[in-house]
Amino acid sequence: MDTLVTHSPDFFSDDDSESTKSVSRSLGNRFLSGICITLSLLTMVPLLSILYLVLKNGLPLLKWRVFTELPPAAGVTGGGFGNAVLGTLVMVGLGLVVAAPLGILSAIYINEYSPTSGMARAVRLVAKLLTGIPSIICGVFAFAVVVASSGSFSAYAGGVALAVLMLPTILLTSEQALLGVQNAFREASYGLGATKFQTIIRVVLPDALPAIMTGIMLAVARAAGETAPLIFTALFSQFWAKSLGEPTASLSVLIYNFATVPFPYQIQMAWTASLVLVAFVTAANIAAQLAFAKKH
Repeated sequence: MDTLVTHSPDFFSDDDSESTKSVSRSLGNRFLSGICITLSLLTMVPLLSILYLVLKNGLPLLKWRVFTELPPAAGVTGGGFGNAVLGTLVMVGLGLVVAAPLGILSAIYINEYSPTSGMARAVRLVAKLLTGIPSIICGVFAFAVVVASSGSFSAYAGGVALAVLMLPTILLTSEQALLGVQNAFREASYGLGATKFQTIIRVVLPDALPAIMTGIMLAVARAAGETAPLIFTALFSQFWAKSLGEPTASLSVLIYNFATVPFPYQIQMAWTASLVLVAFVTAANIAAQLAFAKKH
């Protein structure tokens, strides 16, 4: 005689519950993924808006002559901002000549020679504090140290202000680059009889160089767009600079000056200068990303 098998009403309850939870988790994941994608796209809106406005207003005047001629007088059409482009490159270059060796050598000391000393901790703390100091304070510092003592606005003073801005970025990124070098490379070098100095020069630095260049390029991109430090130090000039010891034009200050005047041509030229500056900063950031990608 066959036995009648009966199942309780709760026989399928566990499977049904797991299936419901799985569907709920899947819907929740899709919902959260959609939110993340939407927010990621929203972060691009400011950048795309800036690029649209800069391209729309800056392209009409973007001709070769703007890189070779001097800024026009108030209300006059024509001219360019060649002196501002040259002044920007000169002052960023001066700042880089000062900041890059100091930053890289400081990073080597606090990472390779004395990573746990009080001096190393103090250097890291100061560098992190400097990254949060407003750029106008760096301009005031350079004004007090260089301009007030020399009695003149100059490209030298602008370079000092930009060097103060670039130094912490270069130092901290260089330290991270050195930390990314595997200790096995150092141990292998020591095992072959190399000294610490030879190991740093021939093994550590070549391996960390792409990441160090990333930090340098990011620092350059930041310094190129600063206005307040250069107003306090280099001021501005309508002419080609004949020496580094006199007031020097820069793109950021030209944009500030021309954007606030009531003359349409000067305002449009400010947009063109903004386009050139954005292109320079974008190129520096892309180069930094490419350099970092080569390391990996």
